[in-house]
This record gives sequence, C-alpha cells and structure tokens, in this order.
Amino acid sequence: MKRFHVHVSVPDLDASIGFYSKLFGAQPSVQKTDYAKWMLEDPRVNFAISTWNATKGVNHLGLQADSEAELSEIGARFAVADAATILDEPAARCCYALSNKHWVQDPQGIAWEAFHTLESIPTFSPHAETAAQAGCCDSAASSCGAAAGAPEVAVTAGRCCG
Repeated sequence: MKRFHVHVSVPDLDASIGFYSKLFGAQPSVQKTDYAKWMLEDPRVNFAISTWNATKGVNHLGLQADSEAELSEIGARFAVADAATILDEPAARCCYALSNKHWVQDPQGIAWEAFHTLESIPTFSPHAETAAQAGCCDSAASSCGAAAGAPEVAVTAGRCCG
C-alpha cells in the first residue's frame, strides 16, 4: 500500500516539531537536528520537515512505495503523466535513508518524488556540508526542492528528500 509524502522546509525545526506533534497527536518517528518525520497511519502519510532549503514552505510532494514493484508502477505513471521531465535515481542517499527514487515535475513546477526506502543511513546526505548551501541533499543541486514555480525543482538537480 502506497503512502502519500509531503516534505516542508521550515525555518525553526523545534517550533515546527512542537506544532506538528500537537496537530498529529504523535511525536516524530525520526528526529535529527535538521530533520523530522512522522509516519502516520491515519491519514496514511509520510510527513517530513527540514531546515535544509532556504525557501520555506512545501518542498515537494510524493508517493512512498512499500516495494520495488509499487515503485515501478508509480514510475510508469510518472512516465505517462505528461510531465516535463522524469529523473530516475537509484540508490539515492538522502534524508537519513537509502532509497530508489523517481522524480517528476507537475505542470505548476511542483516536484513529485516516488521512492522505496531500502534502509536508514546516519547522515542527511553524503554531501551534508555543501548540501545546506545548495538547499538539498546533493551538493551539485542549485535549487532542488524549491517551492512551486521553480522549473529546476528536483527533476533536473536530483537528490531531494523523502
């Protein structure tokens, strides 16, 4: 069963953790100094927040797959969705996870991520020091995961967070 994913960039992680914990009635299932994630069952959503992007607000939306078969199905839907670009990203190391991913951009420029998490990893990204300056998980990214309207969101830069 797939899970809806929302990632929001926030300026104050502690204040946001307090707000969303009260809103969801639960503490984060993952909490780091720069990132928090709630894996909720009602509604079934993977809701993540981080301080890594200079642009605050919705970073990207997505669908989390429970298997490679589900990820392949979502990737096929992305391919036929008349999206501007699709990026396949196997073995992505981002947001404290190793995942296989697909990225697409909707007509409004919002990045959509499909991913299947393989395992947890100890760092936000392999390039954490430079990624903060780039606003994303990959030091090569320019404005990956920026809010709606940025045409380079995730799809061309890659490696934003799930």
